Amino acid sequence: MSHNLFGAFFEGWDSQAHQQLGAHPLNESDVGWCFRVWAPNAEEVFIVGDWNFWSIGADRAHSIDGIWQADVPNAQLGQNYKFAIRPRGSMEFIQKADPFAREAQLSPNTASRLYRSGYTWKDEEFLANRRNDGPISIYEMHLGSWKRPNGELPRYNEIGKELIPYLNKAGFTHVEFMPLTHHPYYPSWGYQCLGYFAPTPMFGTPDDLRYLIDQLHQAGIGVLLDWVPAHFPMDDHGLYRFDGNPIFEHPDPRKGFHKDWNTAIFDYGRNEVRSFLLSSARFWLESFHFDGIRVDAVASMLYLDYSRNDGEWEPNDQGGNEYWEAVHFLKQLSGLVRELDTGYLLIAEESTAWPGVTKSAPEGLGFTHKWDMGWMHDTLRYFERDPIHRKYHHNDLTFRGIYAFTEQYVLALSHDEVVYGKGSLIEKMHGDEWQKRAQNRLLLAMMYAQPGKKMIFMGMEFGQWAEWNFEKELDWGLLEQEGHAGMLECVSALNALYRSEQALANDHDERGTFWSAVDDNENSVFAFIRRFGEEELLFVANCTPTVREGYQLGVPEPGRWKEIFSTDDLRFGGSGVRCTEPAFSEPEKKDGCEQSIKIGLPPLGASFWKRISEEAS
Repeated sequence: MSHNLFGAFFEGWDSQAHQQLGAHPLNESDVGWCFRVWAPNAEEVFIVGDWNFWSIGADRAHSIDGIWQADVPNAQLGQNYKFAIRPRGSMEFIQKADPFAREAQLSPNTASRLYRSGYTWKDEEFLANRRNDGPISIYEMHLGSWKRPNGELPRYNEIGKELIPYLNKAGFTHVEFMPLTHHPYYPSWGYQCLGYFAPTPMFGTPDDLRYLIDQLHQAGIGVLLDWVPAHFPMDDHGLYRFDGNPIFEHPDPRKGFHKDWNTAIFDYGRNEVRSFLLSSARFWLESFHFDGIRVDAVASMLYLDYSRNDGEWEPNDQGGNEYWEAVHFLKQLSGLVRELDTGYLLIAEESTAWPGVTKSAPEGLGFTHKWDMGWMHDTLRYFERDPIHRKYHHNDLTFRGIYAFTEQYVLALSHDEVVYGKGSLIEKMHGDEWQKRAQNRLLLAMMYAQPGKKMIFMGMEFGQWAEWNFEKELDWGLLEQEGHAGMLECVSALNALYRSEQALANDHDERGTFWSAVDDNENSVFAFIRRFGEEELLFVANCTPTVREGYQLGVPEPGRWKEIFSTDDLRFGGSGVRCTEPAFSEPEKKDGCEQSIKIGLPPLGASFWKRISEEAS
């Protein structure tokens, strides 16, 4: 072991620290392992595990520059282990799980486990064609509460039999798993992670997870991982005060403690910590073939005063609230991800107006996309209102037109909106059951029509009435009812439309969206046109229960328009108000256009109209 081996780790740009640190086999057999751990404040380190009956003193490690190493010839694959660390100035040993462990014991046990993958991948064709542009429709799910076979938690290597046909039927292009990194506390949903290189054993082995991802890829479905570099729990066996001192977390609680979550915050100014996190991201992308990462709680990383009162934070050297060390790390992360594969997705959950989140580094943070939290809040607030009063709040729908192209957005309806008493998505809608289902379809159609990638949380696709409960599976029995089965069919049809109409996937060109009827607050009608080349698609939303006949809309070019989709279709559970005849434009000015058409609008519904060329007609 030499300093040169860890030079990049100490300098803060090592994205392959997991290749050296942690536990690695000494040979091709299952017996004999090399252990390495970073513990710069340790006086002594021993490896304890099943093979030495957890005896401190049997397998001593030796240190160079704070990296402790021990070769243990009788350690075997599958055995459990920890690092016994005596901090400098102390006579007591603390036992810690391996920060780089590939497998962890199932809680309440806390040891790491010797593991190496023997998996053979079969997803070469999918990886060769992986892209982060075009239609992207994401199904966010919590694996432990999607389905529970026989009332038990699902298994990685079994759930695909039901999950893959379901995703294909619904038409989603990607599935995003809420954190699968090892988290001992199940009610944290994975957001209090201790294993940055080990999947949770709640659902099976690491290779079982690889099998699930491989099967999803072979079915043409991308897989995203929710990843948490913002904070970590302070369990005794984890990263917190790892060698008796704060080395992973910032030593100043104003930067190192998150009072909202009672967790520790990584020290982004420490080189070794940045190497640890960069290596974690690379590990999941390369070793597990994830197609991208959704980075949790980015806003909490960017600001020194995030969720802090006066006196609880310290300004930066320029006197501002920007956490520049975290900004530097995020730019490193985005640079690494883009360097590894230009087809990877890197999505920020960023709830503020930080400039340039999706602009390339060094000017921006370099994410490929960010969640549009403003659209989500405005839209949900609008649909909670009585339609009678919506004309006074039309701006909630139209405001997005001002900023829709300032970043590359994901329109996300996430798990956060259906927990802790917020109710389900469909319950937020105003009115009776039929009206709620109609508006649920309308809202989703509005999302699919607008520029930006799409994401909904599990259960929203069929209108689950109950808010999400992580302790039980979704209410699948609802699909036996026509209204809810129709909701799922509507989502499936929206995904098919999204994937077939290039105009709907044209997110990068602001000229590809023409905001048509955006000021008809009196009728609560919202309309715009999406374009790609010569193709034009008109979207119209009627946000009241009034059927509107002969509604006039401005169109930029003369032509014939045909309705190709309506959320009010009978097969979706609608009332069946459809326009079967094409609409011909007339030279009557409307909405700033020289031409206009007159069409019928369904109650609490949306429709898509396509301009038909003379050649097609």
